[in-house]
Amino acid sequence: MPKLMRQIVLSALSEDIGTGDISSSLLEDKLTSAKIICRQGAVISGIEYAALCFTELDPNIAIEWQIEEGGVSEPGQVLCLLKGRSRAMISAERAALNFLQTLSATATQTRHLSDLISHTKTKLLDTRKTLPNLRHAQKQAVKSGGGINHRMGLYDCVMLKENHIAAIGSLEGAIGRALESFPDKPLIVEVETLDQLDQALAVGGVTRILCDNFDPRVLADAVSKANGKCPLEASGNIDETNIQEYAETGVDYISIGAITKHIRAIDLSLQFD
Repeated sequence: MPKLMRQIVLSALSEDIGTGDISSSLLEDKLTSAKIICRQGAVISGIEYAALCFTELDPNIAIEWQIEEGGVSEPGQVLCLLKGRSRAMISAERAALNFLQTLSATATQTRHLSDLISHTKTKLLDTRKTLPNLRHAQKQAVKSGGGINHRMGLYDCVMLKENHIAAIGSLEGAIGRALESFPDKPLIVEVETLDQLDQALAVGGVTRILCDNFDPRVLADAVSKANGKCPLEASGNIDETNIQEYAETGVDYISIGAITKHIRAIDLSLQFD
């Protein structure tokens, strides 16, 4: 992960600085103190990414974080204190804040939704609907916010969705082929009806069944049918207005793409002392 993190940070810095930061070149490059302030309540995530932006440009910079990854900030709270070269600090500022504001937004939304269902046994999952090149970062932000990671990508879990099943010819055939070809990988099967749920339960060998676009009443029937034989996941058109109703059906997991794609950046700023 550190190697991948550095690649992502270097790409972000290169995108911003290009052939050189011509504005910061106007500054006297002296030792400067600064701080990053959070203007609103938020769950903070992305600390390692932000720090790396600064240390890549000034290896001698001193950074004192006043909050931990996953910590909750108050409006106006100082997140970190910095002391380093003024030019490098200015050049790294935007990339560092971009990581912090975006990843903290994911962590904050995850915590909000997780809190709404904390009285139930249901756990909140993320999806693959992440920002390009920020999947690992956003999935870490989900964990910082109290959520659980779904599969990381197309390589670590077999997930049979509508088009896979249609192309293979039947749900039973798709499950059988997956179990034969990848016996050591988790297998998640998406179903769209209670009849398909019955089929998936009858075949067996499935790690989890995803009930796609079930309304809460039908989902409650699905939970009753599964009766603990296989964990169930609900997904589709679930948000803060109805997540409690879905969780109270007794479903094991709810996956929501909005925690990584429908987010509002946290308000942060860097100020020189």
